[in-house]
Amino acid sequence: MADFYWLLITSALVFMMQAGFLCLESGLIRSKNSINVAAKNISDFIISTTIFWCFGFGIMFGESVWGLFGQSDFFFNDTHSAWEMSFFLFQMMFCGTAATLTSGAVAERMTFLGYIAITVILSSIIYPIVGHWAWSSVYDQQSTSGWLESLGFIDFAGSTVVHSVGGWVALVCVIIIGPRLGRFEQGIRLPPGNNLPLSALGALLIWFGWFGFNGGSTLELNNDVPMIILNTFVSAAWGGLIAAGLHYFKEGYVNVGFIMNGAIAGLVGITASCHVVSPGASVIIGAVSGVIMYYGSMFMEKWRLDDALDVVPVHLFAGIWGTLCVALFGQAEKINNGLTFFEQLGIQVVGIISIGVYCFSIGYIAVSLLNRLMPLRATKEQEEQGLNVAEHRASTELFNLLTSMQHQQNNADFSHPVPEEPFTEVGQIARKYNQVLHRVSTEINQRDEALARFQESEMRKSAILNSSMDSIVSINHYGTIIEFNPAAERTFGCLKKQVEGKSFIELFILEEDRPTILASLNSGFSTSSGLILNRRNPFHLKRDPNHHFPAEIAITKANYDSSLKNEYTLHIRDMSRHLKLQERLKFLAYRDPLTHLYNRTYLMDKLVRTFPSDSTPKSAVGLLFLDLDNFKIINDTLGHKAGDELLCEVANRLRSVSNESDVISRWGGDEFVFMMTDQVTEHHLKQRAQQILDSMRNPVKLNGQLLTIPTSIGVTFSHNQKMDAEKLIQQADIAMYYAKEKGRDNAQFFTPDMANTVNIKFEIDKEIKEALVLDQFSLVFQPKVFMSKDYILGLEALVRWEHPTKGPILPAEFIPIAEETSLIIKVDEWVINQALKQLVEWRTQGVEIVPVAVNISGRHLVSDSLVPYIAERLEFYNIEGHFLEIEITEGVLLKDIERCIASMADLKSLNIQISVDDFGTGYSSLSYLKRLPLDVLKIDHSFVDECSSHAEDAKICGTILHLARNLELIAVAEGVETAEQVTTLKSLGCQIFQGYFFYKPMDSLAITKLLSPTKAPV
Repeated sequence: MADFYWLLITSALVFMMQAGFLCLESGLIRSKNSINVAAKNISDFIISTTIFWCFGFGIMFGESVWGLFGQSDFFFNDTHSAWEMSFFLFQMMFCGTAATLTSGAVAERMTFLGYIAITVILSSIIYPIVGHWAWSSVYDQQSTSGWLESLGFIDFAGSTVVHSVGGWVALVCVIIIGPRLGRFEQGIRLPPGNNLPLSALGALLIWFGWFGFNGGSTLELNNDVPMIILNTFVSAAWGGLIAAGLHYFKEGYVNVGFIMNGAIAGLVGITASCHVVSPGASVIIGAVSGVIMYYGSMFMEKWRLDDALDVVPVHLFAGIWGTLCVALFGQAEKINNGLTFFEQLGIQVVGIISIGVYCFSIGYIAVSLLNRLMPLRATKEQEEQGLNVAEHRASTELFNLLTSMQHQQNNADFSHPVPEEPFTEVGQIARKYNQVLHRVSTEINQRDEALARFQESEMRKSAILNSSMDSIVSINHYGTIIEFNPAAERTFGCLKKQVEGKSFIELFILEEDRPTILASLNSGFSTSSGLILNRRNPFHLKRDPNHHFPAEIAITKANYDSSLKNEYTLHIRDMSRHLKLQERLKFLAYRDPLTHLYNRTYLMDKLVRTFPSDSTPKSAVGLLFLDLDNFKIINDTLGHKAGDELLCEVANRLRSVSNESDVISRWGGDEFVFMMTDQVTEHHLKQRAQQILDSMRNPVKLNGQLLTIPTSIGVTFSHNQKMDAEKLIQQADIAMYYAKEKGRDNAQFFTPDMANTVNIKFEIDKEIKEALVLDQFSLVFQPKVFMSKDYILGLEALVRWEHPTKGPILPAEFIPIAEETSLIIKVDEWVINQALKQLVEWRTQGVEIVPVAVNISGRHLVSDSLVPYIAERLEFYNIEGHFLEIEITEGVLLKDIERCIASMADLKSLNIQISVDDFGTGYSSLSYLKRLPLDVLKIDHSFVDECSSHAEDAKICGTILHLARNLELIAVAEGVETAEQVTTLKSLGCQIFQGYFFYKPMDSLAITKLLSPTKAPV
């Protein structure tokens, strides 16, 4: 029972090392990549342990095959004992440790998916094999030992098996992927890390977990455990001390990184021999490990090998040293295997070299091939941006600060401070930046004020010239009129002689404003109320007791003397026409001239004002995006005038279901947006949408005809969350299109899945265009056989897409998206061209060619371009029409049967065979079948799958075969995968087959070999 408990406890300690590696690596790299490193550490542990459960443990500890690998105990289950399960968990932690080492070496420039793929390689074909060589009998001492173990190779807890293995793979990745940007450029020094205290915590967690790593390798709690843990501790301490001391004597300061890595190197060095050496030897082993780690790091830098966290010196170099120490310092009585010193040393060297050669060669080959299939190196833009954002869309305080500063720079807007995160270093930088920004803003404001004063001075000097077309009235300090120019006579409707010497205030100021203006005059127009000197003052003046008008008054001081008797010049402009023009322009700017609803500009301005700069709405906002169904048909059939009348009627109906707080706008064409800011809940939005639908369903009379106005509505609202106007409109628009897809004349609420679908479709649509240009598509061919695989009657061309970064993309993922646009025609044409081109190549090579079937979409079949294109390609390649077969799905025939018949007749004129794919699933009418110029019916695989086991499916297949014979058509069973299916179908009279039982889809080279000896059917 103690053994059972001890293994579980030490497994937990080793598992804690994963947290240590995560903290160590996250803290030692730049903050823009810390999240990426953490994600890799967690992910590689999950993947490596999963693989170890599936088959890694079986390869490592299963029944041995020639001492090279195991072949049992796959998918470890509950049939094992408690101790065996505990042992499995302990070894699973070891596998996770080996897998996680590569992460630190290639940090900050390796893609996440690439790293995951390398983890799979290490966990599946490298670590378990090496572990079997050295440890296979540890699990079951009665089983055959691994070949190294049988020679006497000793690696107690894995200096080589765990750490050197991880180090070799890390070295391979460092060589292939290359250094980080600027790592070895002159004058550039990458920062040492973003959080050294976190890294130090990680190193201590690793140190603590290592007690379980070495102590648990005894597999039982015995008297050796205290000495093992003591040796482990002593070696780590001396490793950290020596590494830090070397750096101090060379550079003159203590480097925290060398303390941590030196200690870990000491742990790695003692791991192989901790059970057979003394504490004194542990001091030497740890000290030399620190030396090896320090100069190994210098060696890596000299050879321009960028190991971000010194994984190779710490784990590979120190691991090799530690494995040699078994022979150099191991006590013979404890080793007790009958080998002499030199024999043990030789075997240790053999183990180090053989494991190193295997790990490096297999790793180099696998990683090189992987790098060809999927680039492992992040792009320059991704590396500069940081992998947190580039790969995980995750942000950091520093990134947010830089983004805010970049926004200020791009928009030249320094009116708002950058966000300050309190109690952090980045927050202190942001606070200091805001202080500098405030000081600069203050200086700019002072400069602007001085400039404004200068401009006012210039304005006073040129007041008369600037106002010569306006009314100019001069008054004294009592308000008596001195001068009254002709423009003033026209404006006020009286002559100069009628007003000269009279009070301007009594004649032209409204009675309620007279006390204020008199007070302004007495203060020299310098008070904050009334009229103000040297400014354009909006005001209302009167022409006579019954008429007043808006005016703009600019007052300048005409003269000033010691008697303080000032004269003032009033420059008066009648603003009546200007204000009317402003109102008209405002109407044109914010209203739709046809419906008099608000237009798009006003709505967006309203939304933007509702969403302030922090993107948090002042109140909840709901949007209903309306699109009139079939409006184009009304426009085309009844005319644009009727269409305009319909739009005006829609506007009136929308007003009838709105309240004062709602904003209704015509977005454009037959689209309207209904904005709600009062009682914005899902219930009220649904209620308002239903009111609109009910209102629109009432008939409207246009050109003597009663019509309804079916409407599709997309609904969304802000939920009082962070949002922007454009995004809210986009959500409503997306929801509206979903309402159309749901059958029109209904309302749909926006969900995030809708946006994801739109984004995915848009991305794939764009990538399909690129794939056509960059020649990323390829063809494979699946043969159709007569009775047996020896008699090939034809081939079916199937398109495949090998994406440069995403890998293979299934046709089921991109064909439906291409069918929504004209892209499917481009894809079809590419397939037709490639199929004919391949036929020419086969014919040139002397291969006896057979007809090739090509799948065509329904959109392409009813287009005007299909037949001319095929005719032109047949002529271009000089291929007879009977070598091309066009396959269409049965569902295509339900859409436009007459157009399908016409197009198929044109294809038959080119001597092209036509087949119906997936027959039996499209519910096509039998009356159509006799009218269609068909040659082949392909029985859908859904009926073939269970025809041998379900009588109903067999009957369906028999019915289709009987129907084909009666219509004199060829029947082909597709998706045939078993001999039982073949037997059943043959008994039903089927002669032509296609499916995996006979042939899987193959590339053109395989088909070339297959067709060369083909014999004609009998």
